[in-house]
Amino acid sequence: MRLGVLKAAASAALLAGALAAGVARAQGSHVDLGPDPYVPTPTTVVARMLELAGIAPGDLVVDLGSGDGRLVIAAARDYGARGVGFEIDRSLVSEAEAAARAAGVAARVRFEARDLFQADLSEVAVLTLYLLPATNLRLRPKILAEMRPGARVVSHQFDLGDWLPDHAERVLAVEDWAGIDRDRLVYLWIVPAKVAGRWTLLREPSPGTALALDLDQRYQHVAARGDPALAPRFAPLRGVEVRFTLPAASPFAGEYQGTAARDAMHGTFVAADGTRGTWRALREGAAAAVNP
Repeated sequence: MRLGVLKAAASAALLAGALAAGVARAQGSHVDLGPDPYVPTPTTVVARMLELAGIAPGDLVVDLGSGDGRLVIAAARDYGARGVGFEIDRSLVSEAEAAARAAGVAARVRFEARDLFQADLSEVAVLTLYLLPATNLRLRPKILAEMRPGARVVSHQFDLGDWLPDHAERVLAVEDWAGIDRDRLVYLWIVPAKVAGRWTLLREPSPGTALALDLDQRYQHVAARGDPALAPRFAPLRGVEVRFTLPAASPFAGEYQGTAARDAMHGTFVAADGTRGTWRALREGAAAAVNP
């Protein structure tokens, strides 16, 4: 992985030049802004990023700005994943391909020398990033539009703006060259299901008529319109996992959990009186965007 930015301990002039060069490289620009600093992700950070991602054998892991390929190579070697790296610098692509052969994973990974915005994210299980903040923000709508609910995004050092992470932590970088800033940040997002819209909720055993739910959504956070005394209160979505509580004033009062898939949700509930059962909900009309 690479990053076109130097840490705050560097001089202001170096920082400005690094940022400019990084923006140009991240976007595939041919403008000559001087050398682009290549800053590899420390091995301890690579290991923790992959661990947080919860990679399963066969998962497709894509690294945008893959540098020497260390992250997708580690995903293939340590987790049995498939990997693709997008890196605009052809010399780094050659280096990554040689490293993959040396690690014995060349059959499961590949590296493409092209603009990272051309990557198809529709089948990606885990997306890894170590990019400039501005590039992350440009990628955010692409991630939300293309990646499947439940897919994971892991970023080293920089976040995705107002899309708050599902998890964030600090990781100690152990390499000597990382001494400028040994304390690194790692962020995890789980791409949320799209649940905004109007729904009809049914359950068995039934308290009577169906319940209408009118839901707004911003990233993993869901809010219900209508009377607060009757409206459901949602926990943050975790991929396709849905959890909400209907208050005591509602005839459907209880704790609900389940999964969302396209225009349907279903799961189990425990009613306020202890009754247990199943529920399902159908959405009216087309799916709404996560972040309109």
